[in-house]
Parts: sequence; structure tokens; C-alpha cells
Amino acid sequence: MNLVIHIAWTHVRHRLRQTLVGTLGIATGVGFSIMMASLMVGSQRDFITTLVDTLPHVSVKDEQRHVPRQPAEDAYAAAAISGLRPEELRPGLKNPLALIAALEAWVPGAVAPSVTTRAIVRYAGRDMSATILGIDPKREPKVSSLPKNMRIGSLELLNSIPNGIIVGDGLLAKLGLKPGTTVALIPVSGTPLDARIAGVFHSGVKAVDEGQIYTLTRTAQILAGQTGLINEIRVHLDDAMESRTIAQLIEAQVGYKSLSWQEANEDLMSAFMVRNVIMFTVVGAILLVASFGTYNIVSTITHEKTRDIAIMKALGLPRKTVRRIFVLEALMIGLFGAVLGSIFGYFMTWGLSLVEIRTPFADATSLPVIYSGWHYLGASAVAMASSIIAGFLPARKAAAVYPVDIIRGAT
Repeated sequence: MNLVIHIAWTHVRHRLRQTLVGTLGIATGVGFSIMMASLMVGSQRDFITTLVDTLPHVSVKDEQRHVPRQPAEDAYAAAAISGLRPEELRPGLKNPLALIAALEAWVPGAVAPSVTTRAIVRYAGRDMSATILGIDPKREPKVSSLPKNMRIGSLELLNSIPNGIIVGDGLLAKLGLKPGTTVALIPVSGTPLDARIAGVFHSGVKAVDEGQIYTLTRTAQILAGQTGLINEIRVHLDDAMESRTIAQLIEAQVGYKSLSWQEANEDLMSAFMVRNVIMFTVVGAILLVASFGTYNIVSTITHEKTRDIAIMKALGLPRKTVRRIFVLEALMIGLFGAVLGSIFGYFMTWGLSLVEIRTPFADATSLPVIYSGWHYLGASAVAMASSIIAGFLPARKAAAVYPVDIIRGAT
């Protein structure tokens, strides 16, 4: 085996220029593959983190996942009912305090009740629709990132300011508001309620910053026109990736529809899957193109070393040993390229992390990248595998050479 390595290394070393070109080709493919994977996965994780921090991991709402069956459908197997008005139920969760206590007993995370309703924000003759979220200031820090997203004021001010509200900076800018301003909240019932701005938050999600308002639970109940109303329980889990499983368990226990953040954003998750497929396709194409350089180098070596191959076989080297020599040459080129490409990819990823993005729609931020050993291992493994495959074809041709014909000078 030492002889095989020695011969392979001699061929690679004496074809230094071609070896260097092939190595740099693979290194470029590996480097750009690592950089692309780091940027794509980093941006995806950054977006999901922002989304998860803004939304509850699991939402238990006062609705059923499926429309309740009509009594006649339960009494008669052949009955089919359509067009009937369903039974009107009082909005809100039944016995919410008991539900919260039951969930807190086993859910790995925090639980908080809330009231969700809709209202029109009217100020200086301008109207904007907004979602009103009634919260408990003591429980809210456990289930959302609202406290750390506060730019002006604090959650505690909701208890000291009558009908106090916390608005997003997007809504503040659109209506030309400022802290302390009094606005009119017009609910579905049509009876306006004067509310005073107690604080301003910034979540980074435009729809939330422009269309969500936080207030006390009792204020939201007044806007909804029902005292004692709790129509949503929000859950913040220790592990956000377990949200789908926990949501199914909660729904089976309480009977109300439980929505995980993955289910609420399935269109975005599907888009991420498509983007990942595109990313891996492009990365594979880059590495495939790089492998053609290895194929060209090994083919050239086998063509120029035809007489050497004939002599080796005449001296007794079996066909598989000759084939192993040229496959090993391709593997060496792939290995050198993978090592250089990993270094190149690291520095390109590091350089991208220094790029600062400034837009009029968001705060200045740097490109989100992630350093993962799997990116380096995956790109290097694919590069080496493609190099072995690219080297195997000319190696098989070299092993099939008949030494007698070459030694006699036959073509």
C-alpha cells in the first residue's frame, strides 16, 4: 500500500500546475458551498427566532378545530344536514382559571391568559384597524418578548394609567402619535373608548408593529363588551421546537383548538423547505462542476502515463492496484481542495458577518450567518466523493491497458 501512495503522490506532485488548478477549483466550490449554507441557514434561523419571539409558541383559542355536528347527524347515520345555523355559544374559554392551572401542572413552560379583540384606532380624523391584546403585566414577561422590545415606557405603566395602551412604533409613526397622547378605540360594538399611550414597543415584524396594541385584560374585556372574558391562553415553551407536539397534547386535554407557531406559519415553513431544496441543488451543482477539473487532471495523467502503467502491469501489479493508484490521486486532490475550501469558506462567512445592512424599513443589522461543523463536513464529503467518482472513470480505463501492446509501440 505504501508503493501505491508513493506512486500516486509522485504523479500528483510532478503535475503541480494542473494539481493546483484542480485543487483550487474544488476549494472554490467547497468555500462557496459553505458560505451559501451558512448564510441561508443563518437567515432562516434569524427569521424563525424573530417570529418565535414575537408570537406565542402555542395559542389555545376559544374555538373548535372542526364544526360541531348537528344532533340529527348523531341520531341518524344516513342524515346529512347543511345550511343550518349553528348553535350560538358565549365567546370565551369556559372556566379559564381551571384550564390554566391544569396546563401549568405539566406544560414545560409558562402559561398566560389574554383577551384578543379588534378595534379601530381613531386620531385626528385618521382611522387604522388594530388587534387589541389584553394581558396581565405580571405574566406577560414569561410568555413573550414584549418587555425587552419596549422602546418607551414599561408594562407596569398599564396599571397606573387609566385605559393605558402600548402601541408599536409603526402605528405610532403612521398616525403621528407620541407617548401620552389620547386616542379613541372603537370596538365592534361601536362605543368608543378613550385610551392613553403608556408605552411604545418594536418587535421587528412590520405587521405587529403597525397593527397590534397591548392593554390590560379588563380594558380589552370592556372593548369586547364582555366582563370576565378570556378567549386565548398563550403558552411559551422551554423548547420552541416541541410546539407542535405540545399543541396536540393540549388540544386533546382541553378540547379547544391549540395552534402551534409552526402550524400558524405553515406557508412560511413550506417556503423555507423549497428554499433549502434550491440551496442544496445549487451547492451540488457547484461541487459537480468542480469535480470536472479532477476528472480532467486524472484523465491527462493516465494518458501521459500510459507507458508507466504498462511497465507497472508488466512488473506484476494487478489491475485493481493500478486502478487504486489513480483513484487515490483523485482523492488527494479532493482532500487538498476540501481543506483549502473549508478555510476559504470560513473566512468568506466571517467576511459576510461583517457586512452591515441598512434599509429605511428596519434597523441597521449585519448579515445573519451561522457557523456549523456540519456545513464543513457535508461540503468536504461531497467534494471528496465527487472527486473519487471523477477519478474512477479514467482509473478504470488505465487499469484496462494491455502492457504488451503499449511496450510494442501499438496505439
